[in-house]
Amino acid sequence: MELSANEIREILPHRYPFLLVDKVIDMQEEEITCIKCVTQNEPFFQGHFPHEPIMPGVLQLEAIAQAGAIVVLTKPENKGKLAIFAGANNVKWKRMVKPGDVLKIHVKLTGIKGPFGFAKGEILVEDKIACQADISFVIQ
Repeated sequence: MELSANEIREILPHRYPFLLVDKVIDMQEEEITCIKCVTQNEPFFQGHFPHEPIMPGVLQLEAIAQAGAIVVLTKPENKGKLAIFAGANNVKWKRMVKPGDVLKIHVKLTGIKGPFGFAKGEILVEDKIACQADISFVIQ
């Protein structure tokens, strides 16, 4: 299944400048692959860093969390709920993300226990890992 930007906005509460998923290119029951096109016009580049723009690592983690939230919130039992980012473990940044990069965000759910969910995520740039993490979230 694919989702457009408009369909993503129907699922996630995030809006510009904090919506970090542009398109869903594949979604299965427990997995998702999304795209984020990083442009030089991103507001965070004004301060991070003006002469050497680099996408902040915490925003890469947020992109992983948003992709995971789409998978969880498209399940019928979670329609209309929120998926709140609760934590990240085993986080690694392998390369800098710069303007012009296309992020391929892949997230796989690894479990749900009550209102808590867990997933593994990674961001690829040109088929090389830029960021990876185990994330957790609360469904409310």
